[in-house]
Amino acid sequence: MRPLRRIVFAAVVSSAVVAQGHEIRPAYLQIEATAAGDYEVLWKQPVAGAQLLPIVPVFPEDCTVAASTVDASVRDALVRRFTLRCPNGLDGQTVAIDGLAGTITDVMLRVTLADGTQFSRLLKPTSPSAAIGGEGPQVLAYLLLGIEHLLFGYDHILFVVSLMFFTAPVSLRDGRLSVHPGALIKTVTAFTAAHSVTLSFAALDLARLPQAPVEAVIALSIVFLAVEKLRGTTDSITAKHTWVVAFVFGLLHGFGFAGALADIGLPKGNALLALLLFNLGVEIGQLAIVALGIVVIWVVVSLRRSVPRPVVEAPLYVTGCLAAYWLVARVAAIVG
Repeated sequence: MRPLRRIVFAAVVSSAVVAQGHEIRPAYLQIEATAAGDYEVLWKQPVAGAQLLPIVPVFPEDCTVAASTVDASVRDALVRRFTLRCPNGLDGQTVAIDGLAGTITDVMLRVTLADGTQFSRLLKPTSPSAAIGGEGPQVLAYLLLGIEHLLFGYDHILFVVSLMFFTAPVSLRDGRLSVHPGALIKTVTAFTAAHSVTLSFAALDLARLPQAPVEAVIALSIVFLAVEKLRGTTDSITAKHTWVVAFVFGLLHGFGFAGALADIGLPKGNALLALLLFNLGVEIGQLAIVALGIVVIWVVVSLRRSVPRPVVEAPLYVTGCLAAYWLVARVAAIVG
């Protein structure tokens, strides 16, 4: 049975496993002062599968919701807009997210006070509240978002790992390992350059693609790499010029990375800095994955120069099966 058929068959067998492949989008809470004691609030609550994440913003006790509307679901999130009335204002007050400690997502909090002062904070499960005022925009939160976006974006991780099978080749015939630092550096650089360009274009609204098809093609890119490696051909473009394939698919992955930024936007006055920090965070996460892969290869090479063929093929089949399942699920979501 050919590699592609094996992957498709295994993906069908494992289709009972629920796995989305991409991280849960961060929630977003925007609060803007409109008059003395009045604030317009935008709350984006992520959807996991078919259910809303059980997280709710909590405001000071003297604040009341004057009016609210619920918009249609937008990009795996439910959007709620409402007017918040706080007689004592929000400066120096605490805003929290109830239920955040029981999740693995974050909440980007952005507040604009009556005097124009902007306050930003990334609320996390370990720190689900923040006192507002006095610190200005905290664009460094975008660095953390970028790192988490890569480390919790399992499809992006599997793509990078699949690339390493070509840049740190493993022979499927005798299980022998070899490392080509030049090819690894060239491939990672090409992938970085490509997704940095499209991420920037998408974040600045210079170019944009629909998110659902992009994520489907990202899953397809992983299946493609797994099949190419399992076939064992050495004269294909993927085998001889892996950096070219990394660059081409990297352009699409950049639009995928832009998904998180599209949900929370960029801060006014610091858009370029926030974008740079988010991109840097993605690179830090990517380099962490590459470094871990190098360590694993070094350990295996040090202990044993060759490994049984099934052991070598197993990660490729697992990667291909997961990606094939994600591809089918994402295409079904588009057409359904």
